[in-house]
Amino acid sequence: MSDETDTAVDLSLDVKGLNCPLPILKTKKALQKIDIGHVLEVFTTDPGSVPDFNAFCRQTGHILIDTFELDANFRFLIRKTK
Repeated sequence: MSDETDTAVDLSLDVKGLNCPLPILKTKKALQKIDIGHVLEVFTTDPGSVPDFNAFCRQTGHILIDTFELDANFRFLIRKTK
């Protein structure tokens, strides 16, 4: 298995300071800007975004490659599938 920290990021989205549902809504818009197979990196500060992004990816079929937390900041890597 490859080290996910080496995953190439095609687009980054900073939604720090925003609360549900804005991080998910802005993520949906950002995913429309990239091609299938590309990776979106999202930065948030809302602790509720962890379950929100898990549910979003399960429901939409996009792949949640990685979730990382450091000092109440969250980073998500999402691979667009459709």
